[in-house]
Amino acid sequence: MPITTCIFDAYGTLFDVTAAARQAASEPDFAQIKDSWPQIAEHWRLKQLQYSWLRAVTGAHTDFWRVTQDGLDWALERTGHGDDTALRERLLALYWELQAYVEVPEILQTLKSGGMNTAILSNGSPAMLRGAVDSAGIDGVLDALLSVESVGIFKPDARVYDLVGDAFDCTKEQVLFVSSNGWDAAAATGYGFTTAWVNRAGDPVDRLPWKPAHILTDLTGIPALAGL
Repeated sequence: MPITTCIFDAYGTLFDVTAAARQAASEPDFAQIKDSWPQIAEHWRLKQLQYSWLRAVTGAHTDFWRVTQDGLDWALERTGHGDDTALRERLLALYWELQAYVEVPEILQTLKSGGMNTAILSNGSPAMLRGAVDSAGIDGVLDALLSVESVGIFKPDARVYDLVGDAFDCTKEQVLFVSSNGWDAAAATGYGFTTAWVNRAGDPVDRLPWKPAHILTDLTGIPALAGL
């Protein structure tokens, strides 16, 4: 069955989650993190994901903005900046303006021109996703912003992936799901989607019951996988 719908994770897939820390480090007011910003970004992202998983399995759901703040607080304390409220506020403000990866606009435009449905499916709250999409200027090439907030649980719960079929009236076999998170792509494979893992960091494949159908280093190969 041909692919009709291309669904993208947001953070790390379309939007560079290291951009906030990198930008802050380039500003004179935050020169204190000019050497440690990569560690802050790495800890921040890891805790953001870990807290989403823990909240999902314990039934303690909250929106992704709360998880994002909690992850940053841990990262700042871990790197010795726990009392720097100005840095915290700046990093959080920058998270609403994350840069899209350079290939993103062209790839999304190619998919839309080829007749594909396109959407984001993300742990992000609706407001966070809207902010990122508007900042990146890619709203016109996305048909929907699907947030886990409509089902009240984070990925990789199957109810999140169900949102795609509900939104586009498509079968699982008609969906190409794209994520930079290996665990997300693996879980979506188990759900029944055709999947592509955008492995920008060259990480090993996660040891899970399922594996991504395709592994790419960036998004440039997505149109071909979609049959365009």
